[in-house]
This record gives sequence, structure tokens and C-alpha cells, in this order.
Amino acid sequence: MLLAIDLGNTNIVLGVFDGARLVDTWRLATMRERTADELALLVDLLLARGGSETSGTAGVGTAMGGRAKTGIAKGAIDAIVLASVVPPLTASIEEMARRSFGLTALTVEPGVNAGMPILCEHPREVGADRVVNAVAAYEQWGRQAGRPIIIVDLGTATTLDAVSVAGAYLGGAICPGVQMSADALFQRAARLPRVAVRKPARVIGRTTVDAMESGLFFGYVGMVESLIRRMRDELGGDALCVATGGLAGAIAGETRLIDRVEPDLTLQGLRMVWERNQA
Repeated sequence: MLLAIDLGNTNIVLGVFDGARLVDTWRLATMRERTADELALLVDLLLARGGSETSGTAGVGTAMGGRAKTGIAKGAIDAIVLASVVPPLTASIEEMARRSFGLTALTVEPGVNAGMPILCEHPREVGADRVVNAVAAYEQWGRQAGRPIIIVDLGTATTLDAVSVAGAYLGGAICPGVQMSADALFQRAARLPRVAVRKPARVIGRTTVDAMESGLFFGYVGMVESLIRRMRDELGGDALCVATGGLAGAIAGETRLIDRVEPDLTLQGLRMVWERNQA
């Protein structure tokens, strides 16, 4: 079994694979000061409470008609793969892998071990998560369709990345994430309140909060659409667009330019990068 870890600026997303099957996933808040020991305790707890669901296990959940999880044995983890954009925590997770599992984590390094050509001026500066997403999108859809790929990741930052028909990472665009923009609006404008990022009932807001929600949500839809169109033009016009990240479903519901939404794209890409390195 493979433990895949996506270490992002806002969340640490973990997933366990049994072969190609994603058994379970978890999400932790990214705290840069966490130690290897703290991470080990958290991962142990997640594994003990994770796994496949079963209705035949005795316990409160099943007694009440619910479903319990079988748990994942720590010793069943054979390998660990990591993509990180938070350098201070990378070493802590690598140490956790060594001390808690007795394993050396495969840390993805674009231009070194990702298994995808990086056609940028400085390949090793590209975020590992962006390349991992590109690997997953190309292998699952681009290769078979014979089309270039655009990946939209709506996370802490909003990134759009392009992959050629031949499976090479070409580059992309990086924008502030929608929540980052909302926070900046609140902090820099004294009379504007903090608002949640969500789809409002109408574009023309009748209150200040309505107007802010409209600008944030529909403004991001327009930005994403514009960048997809421009990138498609540069790629030849027939690129397939895949979206991932927390707001992917909401944004994709407002545009026809996004062809697929894949919440676990980064974890799937980590599995594929690990398999490539074993081969």
C-alpha cells in the first residue's frame, strides 16, 4: 500500500492506495511548526480510523445501523510519496516517514524524478503539485484522446497549467486564490466586511455583501474562462480542460469550458509518479 501526501500551503492532503484503488483520504491544516513526532501521531490516528467501510464490525456505529471503517494497519504501508510546496515542513514529513514507518519517502522534484519533460526555463522552480497534476491529467485523459491538456487548480492560489499532446509540461499561469482575494479585500478596505466565497443568487448585488460575493465568485469564473480560452488558442484550440481543488465543482458548474472535475487529481498523480520511479 502507498501513502501519498500532498503538502500544500493551506492543507496537507493524505491518501492511501491499494494498487490503483484509493482506499481513503484525509485533510489536515498546514501548520509549518509541526514536528515529525506530531505528524506521526496524527497519521497513526488517521490510519487507525480509516480504510474501507464495513457493516459487519461490532461497535456503536454499526449498532446504530451505521457503517464502521476497518482501519489500515500501519505495517501495511510499503511506500510513501510526497509533493510539497512548503519547504519548512518537507523535512519534518521525510523524518516522520523514516522514524515512524522505517521508509524513505520519495519527494517529487520537477525536472528530476517526476517522469515528465518540463519545457520551462527553470524546470526545478515549477511547483511539484502542478507537475503531479499534469502527470495525472495527461495519463488519464490526454494520452488516450491525443489532445493537449489544461489543468485548473483552484486552491490557495489558482493555477492553470498546460501539457502538450506529446505529454510535456509547457508552463502556465498563477493567480491569487479566490479566498486570498477575499481576505485582501477585507484587510485593505476599511468599510468592507469579511465574506464567505460562494455563489450568490444574482450578479447585481443589492447589499455590500451581495456585491462582494458577486465580484469574487463571478469575477473568478470570468478570469478562469478568459485564461482557458487564451491558453487553448496557444495550444491549437482543442485542449481538454480538467479542474481540481476546493472550488472546482462550483466554478465548473458556471462554465462550459471545463470538461472534467477530478477532486483527487493530485493524489492520483503522486501514485503515478511513484510507479514511474519504481519502473
